[in-house]
Amino acid sequence: MSKHTPSSPRPRRAPRKRPLVTISEDEGNRRADLIRVSARLFREKGFDGTTVRDIADAVGMRSGSPFYHFKSKQDILAAVMEEGLVAGLQDTERIAASDLPPREKFRALVRSHLETVLAEGHDFIPVLLHEWRALSPEHQARIIDLKDRYDARWQQALAELKKAGLVKSDSKVVRLLMLGAVNFTIQWYKPGKGLSIDQLADQAVEFFLGGLG
Repeated sequence: MSKHTPSSPRPRRAPRKRPLVTISEDEGNRRADLIRVSARLFREKGFDGTTVRDIADAVGMRSGSPFYHFKSKQDILAAVMEEGLVAGLQDTERIAASDLPPREKFRALVRSHLETVLAEGHDFIPVLLHEWRALSPEHQARIIDLKDRYDARWQQALAELKKAGLVKSDSKVVRLLMLGAVNFTIQWYKPGKGLSIDQLADQAVEFFLGGLG
């Protein structure tokens, strides 16, 4: 085998290929910022009262920049609702799959739902509750699929409560009444004033199970 000498040309290394990038971290963060700020504005001003320029200004973008991430304001609204449902669904499915006793599991579900709708900066589900009719049928179909999965976990919890003798019914009507009552807290609950979310969850469980048991 011949040895390489200083006068001999050095073999060239193949150029290193740059990894393919579908979306940069910064772009992902900007999209998340748009969803978060849009949720706040939709809640404060309503969907119809909020313009894309309002959203862009609040995020520090040019007026047309949000369309780099979303095709329309409708798409932004759907993304806001999906953000809240996906986060809530992940926590709900984790609780539903746990080995907690039925009453403790129910309390954890109530606490999680209250956190989702009441915690500071959590404007996603309140927007869903107030602006549902602003969605097109196509966007509603996407949201309904997530809502159905969320409702199924609550129905499962009610069935476990009934089996444990803690409620008399695991009907759809009971679930709707429970979630309706919890969702209505967005109308009167003020963070940092009065009950904490944990205290509210405890009282809600006592009320629901005491009244339905």
